[in-house]
Amino acid sequence: MSFGDEGRAFEPADAYNPMVDKFLNAAKIQQDALRGTRMEVDIDAKLPKLKEQGRLKVLKFISRLGQITITRLGEFVGDRTVEKEVIARYLELDAGGPENAAIAITPENYHFRLKTRMTNGDNSISVFELKPKKNAVGLFKGELWLDTATGMPVKEVGTLVKTPSILLKSIAFVNEFQIKNGVAWPSHIECHVDTRVAGRADLSIRFSNVTQAAEGEDSKQIADAP
Repeated sequence: MSFGDEGRAFEPADAYNPMVDKFLNAAKIQQDALRGTRMEVDIDAKLPKLKEQGRLKVLKFISRLGQITITRLGEFVGDRTVEKEVIARYLELDAGGPENAAIAITPENYHFRLKTRMTNGDNSISVFELKPKKNAVGLFKGELWLDTATGMPVKEVGTLVKTPSILLKSIAFVNEFQIKNGVAWPSHIECHVDTRVAGRADLSIRFSNVTQAAEGEDSKQIADAP
């Protein structure tokens, strides 16, 4: 994706911007669309310092109440340290749920500052600098890229301001979305974790085959599925 920079907007943090309202409305639409969906998730992880790696494919189900269930699809392949210390920890964080109001990208949790606008043909992207209002696990300092036409997120880039474990020094990530039928669907996550024991851990997470679960299908049925 290549965009031309229209120049920086010298907007003070928390100055009213209609794009923020558009994003908040779009986030509700996105949240509703994700409920009742199942998707395949391919996770590749590496510990460069130890020269270890591994991969795992899982099925992620988001219930109509917003609860997340993770089911393995096939066996883990690779080094066990990667499985236990990298992939398992990522899945624990992911199961925390996308609808936690305490860490949601909202004006209650973040200062928004319009940083720049970019264009690529008929497409326009508004880039906001995000600064959390508190030091809490799950909040990050970085950027939020929005599709100007829909307000849907295109990319989130940042570093967590507080890690969930004393064994983790820092967590940086790039979270990309693909807009289909006016809704932003998860596409790809690149994550770099600086650990105190094993050095840097690198994760690449790709989402595919996003489908709507059958009416009445619940998390237990997903977990029991072959």
